[in-house]
Amino acid sequence: MSPYQHNTHSLKKDKLWKRAVILVDMNAFFASIEQVDFPELQGRPIGVTNGWDGTTIITSSYEARAYGVRTGMRVKEAKMLCSDFIQRPSRPKRYIEVSSCIMRSLVLFTPDIEIFSVDEAFLDVTRCQKLLGSPPYIAELVRRKVSDVSGGLLCSVGVSGDKTTAKYAAKLKKPNGLTVIPPWESEKALENVPVTKLCGIAEGIGSFLGQRGVYVCGDMKKLPIGILAKRFGNLGRRIWFMAQGLDPEKVSTNIPTPKSIGHGKVLPPNTKDINIIRIFLLHMSEKVAGRLRKHSFEAQRFFIGFKTNNGWYSAKLYAPFITDDGLNIYHLCLFFLRTNWQGKGVYQVQVTALDPRPAKQQLELFLSNKSKRNSLCKAVDKINQRYGEFSVSPARLIHRSKMPNVIAPAWKPFGHRQSI
Repeated sequence: MSPYQHNTHSLKKDKLWKRAVILVDMNAFFASIEQVDFPELQGRPIGVTNGWDGTTIITSSYEARAYGVRTGMRVKEAKMLCSDFIQRPSRPKRYIEVSSCIMRSLVLFTPDIEIFSVDEAFLDVTRCQKLLGSPPYIAELVRRKVSDVSGGLLCSVGVSGDKTTAKYAAKLKKPNGLTVIPPWESEKALENVPVTKLCGIAEGIGSFLGQRGVYVCGDMKKLPIGILAKRFGNLGRRIWFMAQGLDPEKVSTNIPTPKSIGHGKVLPPNTKDINIIRIFLLHMSEKVAGRLRKHSFEAQRFFIGFKTNNGWYSAKLYAPFITDDGLNIYHLCLFFLRTNWQGKGVYQVQVTALDPRPAKQQLELFLSNKSKRNSLCKAVDKINQRYGEFSVSPARLIHRSKMPNVIAPAWKPFGHRQSI
């Protein structure tokens, strides 16, 4: 048992914290939903893949993890480790539905919520202590509420005085754990933790720190903050404080205007059939255009690329005018294909609008053709919203990829990121 786990009931009226942050982390979220929705899967080793044809595990149940089955592992390897392993196709719409329900329930505790991902959220409960009780007590209430509204799903909760330490705390006991690291104990709690265990410190930054003798958080004080600031700017300054349990970043409740809107898709390995590549590019063009229209954006600058054995081949191309029409985006893709593809096997395609901006109303008198296309696109959008994505689509997309949609890492339950 971690020394930072506390009896939350005894702390209901504990002293007020200057700053209190809770991190809610759902346990094996997708796999757990499958087990709740299909009781015959409870207690069984299962793994979720991107459709029945998916070969890579997105997440696995704790029963499967006991055999060594992990995220990113091939299904074939999982079955070698666990003969009773059960593959389940992902159901992103269902996962979003459950996540949205959980996130809405968290608003009952505080309006200061940052949806970090589809299965994680930060809550700043600093202002709620006099009303609800101590941060550890509030965290226990949160954990119970999440279970109630989700049909019994488990979550791990970390509580501390800053985002980074709260997120670290949530990892200490899984599943269904509650770990409290009071802010006055954060520095000591992190002292011997490898810096790469903190959220946001990946291999590149970790290597930079290691070259300067910083391996665990306690080493950070030996390094002048100016060295990190010079190399990484504000991120470097934040990292210096993070390692000492003093992460200054606030819980963000705002969703900024999108810097890009894009979609990518993995192709069958080493695809050389140009017709298949065109179908995938058209598919992504229509998905990007659909999201632009859904949130009243247009764009003129697009990233188009595909991945081969030799890496990414890509270009940033301008449409003749700002657009939210998939046909216009697809024409850019075809131009890119003609000028960049040399018959090499393609593994993945990506189409991204790089400069989304609020759509402007145009005078139909001068743009009659565009107006007709806009009306057609809007009519198609309404049909697809009612009957399902791509119920009406270009004929070529009848034979589009069978691979289902996935939930974007930056998904949010509202705004322009409410998409898959």
